[in-house]
Amino acid sequence: MVKKLIGKKLKSSRLRRDKTIQQLAENSRVSSNMISRIERGLTTPSVEILMKLADALGVSLSYFVEEAEKGSTVVFTPAGKGDPIFFFEDKHQIFSLTQGLRDPGFSVFIDVLEPSCDSGEGGMVHTGEEFAMVMEGSLDFTIDDEKFHLEAGDSIAFKASLPHRWQNDSGVQVKILWIVSPPPNV
Repeated sequence: MVKKLIGKKLKSSRLRRDKTIQQLAENSRVSSNMISRIERGLTTPSVEILMKLADALGVSLSYFVEEAEKGSTVVFTPAGKGDPIFFFEDKHQIFSLTQGLRDPGFSVFIDVLEPSCDSGEGGMVHTGEEFAMVMEGSLDFTIDDEKFHLEAGDSIAFKASLPHRWQNDSGVQVKILWIVSPPPNV
């Protein structure tokens, strides 16, 4: 049971970060053969090996052995009741609609942006995919130097490896629904 749980969590964590077994082996200094055996539930790794893998994946050691009951397989969020996870100077608020979901492959957020709020000067770049739908107001996106203006009801999906940024120049509060995969560590 423990072997299979650790193996499943290792593989899931590695795939969410778009890493191959070989890349994880190089980053952790654990052999690719050992990683493969752990992922398939064929061996129980030592604490030392688990520590190396946890460090390379940016997770805690307890992530691999915590019980499945710590998360839920269903998360119901009533309207307007998402878990607040980020606030920045009263201009940018993010509420999670999937907080508490066990081993999620994606995250869903409601983002509330006040006028003149933006994601910063440089373009963000990371692994995975993003989907954004403007629920209220309008928002300007720049993705890989291409500009997009989204009004309420418009959506955009893109590879997060493309440099991207957004800005609220509309003069009113904007609400956006985001779906992000893999889920960020928040």
